[in-house]
Amino acid sequence: MKETARDEKTKRKEPGLVIALIPLIVMLLLFAIGYGVYGIRAPALLVTAAFLTGCIGLFLRFKWQEMQEGIIESIHKAMPAILIMLCVGILIGSWIASGTIPMIIFYGLKLISPKYFLVTACFVCSVTSLATGTSWGTIGTLGVAFIGIAMGLGIPLGPAAGAIVAGAYFGDKMSPFSDVANLAPVTAGSNLFDHIKHMLWSATPAWLLGLLIYFIVGLRYGGGKVEDDTMIIITQTIKKNFNFNILLLLPMVIVFYFAFTKKPTIPGMLLSSFIAGILAIIFQKASIPEVATAMNTGYVANTGVEEVDKLISQGGMMSMMEVQLVAFTAFSFGGIMQRTGLLSVILGRVMRFTNKVWSLVLTTIASSIITALATGSSYLSMILPGDLFSPIYKKRGLAAKNLSRIIEESGAIMVPLIPWSMAGVFITGTIGVPTLSYLPWAIMNYASVAILALYGFTKFTMAPKIREDETQIGS
Repeated sequence: MKETARDEKTKRKEPGLVIALIPLIVMLLLFAIGYGVYGIRAPALLVTAAFLTGCIGLFLRFKWQEMQEGIIESIHKAMPAILIMLCVGILIGSWIASGTIPMIIFYGLKLISPKYFLVTACFVCSVTSLATGTSWGTIGTLGVAFIGIAMGLGIPLGPAAGAIVAGAYFGDKMSPFSDVANLAPVTAGSNLFDHIKHMLWSATPAWLLGLLIYFIVGLRYGGGKVEDDTMIIITQTIKKNFNFNILLLLPMVIVFYFAFTKKPTIPGMLLSSFIAGILAIIFQKASIPEVATAMNTGYVANTGVEEVDKLISQGGMMSMMEVQLVAFTAFSFGGIMQRTGLLSVILGRVMRFTNKVWSLVLTTIASSIITALATGSSYLSMILPGDLFSPIYKKRGLAAKNLSRIIEESGAIMVPLIPWSMAGVFITGTIGVPTLSYLPWAIMNYASVAILALYGFTKFTMAPKIREDETQIGS
């Protein structure tokens, strides 16, 4: 039997660089045409790419059973983080049902000084997106309201939209409820809370730089009173439909306690959701079936105000299904690439350009941006570079959270600045401002990339790998 296995290996063809690159080229073409032109969803395109990669594996004389084992092994490594995604869906639904998230949004809108528009727009969108985990939901609701305010005050729409986009995407990438914030550590092999804490080193300076520029530029527009009918309606509707109490912050305290004490993530999330469910019953007079539905399929608002319903109708395990489907199909593609040796051929060539930390960081940034330009997909701009560079970061002794930080900030967060991406099309269609008009003013989005490059050259915050299993908090 051993002889047979050895014979099979000797019969296999060694892939060259051209053959190894075919799956990646096919992937980029599939997304450029299928996703960019025809709007075909990512999972179908990823399955197609995996199938074609499997055909190349058969050509190289690998058996399907071997490639299937590669797929299973690849998905197995991602399972802990995929389970966390399910818990995030439960968490969002329960926190909205309890009133925790609506209360954060309400006070975020009421307590922020309206004197300086650009700073206010960026800050409020940051808080809202951080609380809800959705940049699109924030832009589609508060973003539209802020654009209306800007028009009424005579503020140029380019800076206004840039501040909105920067704030929404800052909150999105720093939120434990965000799909991209969850997917990046899954791809890189790190964990959610270490990933978010590590991003603070690059995201916070970029965000503060943006706020400073918005403050300085905003002074020329005057300090008129910022009011808008939509904003007033949103706050009044939230207040009317939810009962607020200081105890509604308890679910947040539980999650933060588990994160900072480095206790297991999933039990903390489930405990927080359970407490939020009890608070929903006590303060919002929700029934047990209503709370269970919010955790399962998501909270569905019925306030009678479309803007509020759009903002807080989300969450539930089912809301994470598409992200998980993208992860499963992407890791299937990656599993075949690894088992057939195609990925190792590419890595061998890439390693020539990554002999230093700075060159590895720059190569990762460039790969993420190129993937984002080619596919217009936030998910693929993280998954492809993450899968490609994960073994290299391990070999260089660098923590996986370095990689997850880079692929999210130079991949997913750059996508809204690409006119032909789904995010770019959505933002332009929603707030009516062309991508190239708000691009220079979405300062946080590209400033964080420059900071990452600086860290690569100086090695500042480039954390070393301290344990083999980096999916555990405290890696």
